[in-house]
Amino acid sequence: MLSIIIPSRKERFLNNTIQDVLNNATGEIEIFPVLDAYTLPDNELIKDPRVHYLHLEPDGYNTMQKRQGINMAVSIAKGEYVMSLDAHCMVGKGFDEILAKDCEDNWIVIPRRYKLEPISWTTRTDVPAVDYEYWMWDAYNKHYLKPYHWTRLGRENIMIDDTLTMQASCWFMKKSYFQKMGFMKVEGYTGWGQEDVELVMEAHTTGGRVVVNKNTWYAHLFKGKTFGRMYEANNLQHQRSRDFAYEYWCVQRKDEFMDVLKRFAPIPNWPPLE
Repeated sequence: MLSIIIPSRKERFLNNTIQDVLNNATGEIEIFPVLDAYTLPDNELIKDPRVHYLHLEPDGYNTMQKRQGINMAVSIAKGEYVMSLDAHCMVGKGFDEILAKDCEDNWIVIPRRYKLEPISWTTRTDVPAVDYEYWMWDAYNKHYLKPYHWTRLGRENIMIDDTLTMQASCWFMKKSYFQKMGFMKVEGYTGWGQEDVELVMEAHTTGGRVVVNKNTWYAHLFKGKTFGRMYEANNLQHQRSRDFAYEYWCVQRKDEFMDVLKRFAPIPNWPPLE
């Protein structure tokens, strides 16, 4: 079984995402929409025995609680596998079984990512798919580990391949591996932001792998002028998360961080790492 966690903070496309997952999963699943600091009226709830709504109470400080919600859902999940999916995504047919088929005990797996056109609920054809990502050199110099699309030429036909980092709008792993990591760390990172850094660096520095599986896909709605940021942001909290991730990995554990980068060198726009 796959347990799918969908964190939401007043998301416009939550129901579209849930229904899309229900329509395209081919194996046994359960879905945990996690409503962060809000509730939905009964007529807006999807009535399906595989869907189990969870609710996080507001704390009075507009704190984003995405990490807390993921941890809560995983703690009660029945699946051998767990997946986190943003509440503004569509998925490929059979995504669940395709990802499980090629997922080792210490892997984080990411499907190929397209951009979502939400009104027609289709993938956009005017932008390329994303398989690989890296952290931008310019952002690193500003103490921010920001993922960016990486076109790794010559690797197009490697259908399951290592990647340095990810967007973190969708990730998949065995529940036992998530538990071994110690769940997501709220202290320091805060409840939202830099999930990619936390998860991939935990994997890279403990013998795990972060891989893209190009045999399946999902499509993600990126924030923009039309729809704004989907998961309502607390900018101060986001900055605290950025600062902590940089201090923890790029200062306190700099040697380990640089060792990880060297495995993927050369990295676009970075100076030589060898």
